[in-house]
Amino acid sequence: MRLSSLADYAVVMMTAAARHCGGAGRLNATLLAEETGVPLPTAQKLVSRLSASGLLESARGTGGGFRLSRPPSSISLADVIEAVEGPIALTNCVDEARHDCAIEGSCRVKPHWNIVNAAVRGALAGVSLAHLAHDVKAPVGHQTKIAEIA
Repeated sequence: MRLSSLADYAVVMMTAAARHCGGAGRLNATLLAEETGVPLPTAQKLVSRLSASGLLESARGTGGGFRLSRPPSSISLADVIEAVEGPIALTNCVDEARHDCAIEGSCRVKPHWNIVNAAVRGALAGVSLAHLAHDVKAPVGHQTKIAEIA
């Protein structure tokens, strides 16, 4: 499983926004594009999607811009990914509305995909923007488990 570039960039931008959380001013797509290296047109597109999903609040006019709609500790990695990609579903089997699998009627694995999907979504939901906004300095060769940072 691999995140799309848009979802990856959304996580990078939202993490940068979380680092600015509590500041007096609002952010804008230009500032986040410069800070993160995300191309400006992509940053603008993502700000629009993240605002539409309710993760960002925006204001127009002088002093306008956007900010996180709630504290970084209450916005999860799953929230950001779903805002860009839609519901997390590892296979079509976990989407009850879809019935386009050729072996659906005889598949003995299908009943287990919901458990796997819930575990993956749960792991993503367990990592907040607040966590991602802090620098982690792991020793060379050390792998950090999600459970350790969640």
